[in-house]
Amino acid sequence: MRISTSEFKQQFIPVRGIVNARDLGGYIMQDGRRLRDDAFIRTAHMADATDADLQYLSSLPVAKVIDFRKDEEKKGKDDRMVPGAEYICLVIDASGNLVKQATEDEKRLFTGHKQFDIKKFMIMAAFNSMAQRIAQQMYPNLFFDPDCQNQFKEFFRLILETENGAVLYHCTQGKDRTGIASALILAALGASRETIVADFDATNRVYEKEVRRCCRNVRLMGGKEAELETVKAFLGANTDNFIKVLDRIDREYDSMEAYLKGPIGLTDNDILTLRERYLE
Repeated sequence: MRISTSEFKQQFIPVRGIVNARDLGGYIMQDGRRLRDDAFIRTAHMADATDADLQYLSSLPVAKVIDFRKDEEKKGKDDRMVPGAEYICLVIDASGNLVKQATEDEKRLFTGHKQFDIKKFMIMAAFNSMAQRIAQQMYPNLFFDPDCQNQFKEFFRLILETENGAVLYHCTQGKDRTGIASALILAALGASRETIVADFDATNRVYEKEVRRCCRNVRLMGGKEAELETVKAFLGANTDNFIKVLDRIDREYDSMEAYLKGPIGLTDNDILTLRERYLE
């Protein structure tokens, strides 16, 4: 399933300084109910949000802003605060245990900068063997690494305690950690596999020009297939790998709902609460 052009445009919220900013509202669940608008907002970082953007988000109102980024990702890119919203740092590290295997030189290469620049990071990562392994293992880590599971468990706790107002959540580009958080929300609300994959894949239409541009630069620097795949993984959303992980969840847990009740810790009552609160 690919989101139609009209549906895709309708998802976007009217902000200018925040990339990939979309409202999950409008999706139809398998029981026929609709996810209401202004409940879950998924975005990239908010460092470049304009005053008008912040006023708009405050008017929804956004009750919580949940930032999944690590400290090094925030260098020179601190979020601008939404008036009236609670800001929560909930770090989710998609690299899992692989980052612990990095050499000191590799750590300095990716963290020793005054400001985090995603485009420069992409070029460096494309030619780094550790980054290439992280790109391949990112989605399995996010779903199966115990630390990541615990953070997603906390994410749902924060949602469940928010009885009024929207929850806005984001990482750097609003695609991998944010995309998987969205997938878990949609699964908890009873969305079909088709809807979950379509929402995840839609982010590629946001970044497709940047992916092509970066791949072209990497080719000019001598990059081959492994380097290009790393760029696509870090700058775009790897939908094929995402589907493979969903298939693994079905094999190991039988369903996404069972996975949510397992390592993510949701109860039947939690799921009922979410559906009663957010579906119409």
